[in-house]
Amino acid sequence: MIHPQAIIDPKARLDDKVSVGPFCVIGPNVEIGEGTVIDSHVVINGPTRIGRNNRIYSFAAIGGDPQDKKYAGEATALEIGDGNTIREYCTISRGTTQDAGVTRIGDDNWIMATVHIAHDCQIGSHTIFANSATLAGHVTIEDYVILGGFTLVHQFCKIGAHSFTAMNSVISKDVLPFLMVSGHMAKPHGLNSEGLKRRGFSSQAINELRKAYKLIYRSGNTLEQATAQLQPLARGCAEVAQLLDFLKGVSRGIVR
Repeated sequence: MIHPQAIIDPKARLDDKVSVGPFCVIGPNVEIGEGTVIDSHVVINGPTRIGRNNRIYSFAAIGGDPQDKKYAGEATALEIGDGNTIREYCTISRGTTQDAGVTRIGDDNWIMATVHIAHDCQIGSHTIFANSATLAGHVTIEDYVILGGFTLVHQFCKIGAHSFTAMNSVISKDVLPFLMVSGHMAKPHGLNSEGLKRRGFSSQAINELRKAYKLIYRSGNTLEQATAQLQPLARGCAEVAQLLDFLKGVSRGIVR
């Protein structure tokens, strides 16, 4: 399962059922779980922990030093869950001590070619990052987010669950859950209705989210006013409650 032309540090810990292609370099303090397949010419530095049944394609650079001028060699980490696909030329950095010290990626994510995930990013599960999507440091991406190709996300932004960004979107503020955004700078373009239908959200939930969207974006409300007016809707709809919880935690402002 380990090609003879791969270089594996003795301090790396690979399950017996990990496959490693030729010309890979895997450094110390790297742990890789059962069933993970690593194509040729992949570089993985540690401390990095990669779970089970991942597929990492050629020329990816995983667990490299953070691109942060404050970084001074601290032992920060990268954690990747199970069932992820990481395509060619992706770069994923470890964390920094200025944050939690760990970059995290959940399960069952589809990360396409030339994506960059910077230090201290926190990525949920079941996301799709199209080609060349780029995350600055300290970005949070919740579950089921889809980033269109060449999407750029400013540091410290948070993108809510089930949201969708069009190609070439430039995001400098938080994106609410269930939303579609596009443009430079990104603007809201309604709910991600089609995505919600595909994931089994009920017509009632989608209708309630539409009402919430109108309160936030179409009624001339400030964020404080919209938050207050969402309270009655949230009591009868878990999805609106999720939207409201996200809105209460916004610190950078939202895409508007």
